[in-house]
Amino acid sequence: MHWRDEGGIRLPMACWHPGPGYRMISSGVLGGGIGPREWALNAQVPGRYARTDPARHLTELAGRLGLTGPGTGMLTAAEVTDLVMRPEEGVEAAVTAGLRVPTWAAAPAGTADPDLAPGTINIIVSVPVPLTDAALVNAVITATEAKTQAVLDADFPGTGTATDAVCVAAPASSDGTAEDFAGPRSDWGARIARAVYAAVLAGATAYRASLLPGGRC
Repeated sequence: MHWRDEGGIRLPMACWHPGPGYRMISSGVLGGGIGPREWALNAQVPGRYARTDPARHLTELAGRLGLTGPGTGMLTAAEVTDLVMRPEEGVEAAVTAGLRVPTWAAAPAGTADPDLAPGTINIIVSVPVPLTDAALVNAVITATEAKTQAVLDADFPGTGTATDAVCVAAPASSDGTAEDFAGPRSDWGARIARAVYAAVLAGATAYRASLLPGGRC
């Protein structure tokens, strides 16, 4: 966890820096896609975030931390200090959960969201075995399904938020072998699902508690 002063506000950033030797799939605004990545950054921004260059902003923040090489970054207005980590038989999920504007993925055409501020559920998952490209895509699907299950079980009216982001990291293969599957009934996919579900449910439950009288928000 690192801190910075920005616009007179003290804001935290969570950074995971495993270094070279990892491949990641990410929907982050910085370093999205599939490929070698050496770090993942989850940075908190003010609720009324106004910058229109988030990738450049994350690049600047990474530079402040001395991060070099390729990486991926995401932003959130959720409390990064409330980051939840849950392990599951070698898999680890790290989640920040902001659900100020829960959203249904399939809404009627023309439905306008009241606010698209980056409240977001950001998910970073680490898997200890190499995954093929197809398995990395499968892992994102599994993590997203588990997130949605947790959001519904936490009694929020939506499948997530309109700005959620996810990153799955796995070591690069040293001998060309890798796991082909990461669906929820595969060995590693099941672990991803349980880790993400537990982390999102804990984060969403804590967020709901913060909305009650006497809570932070």
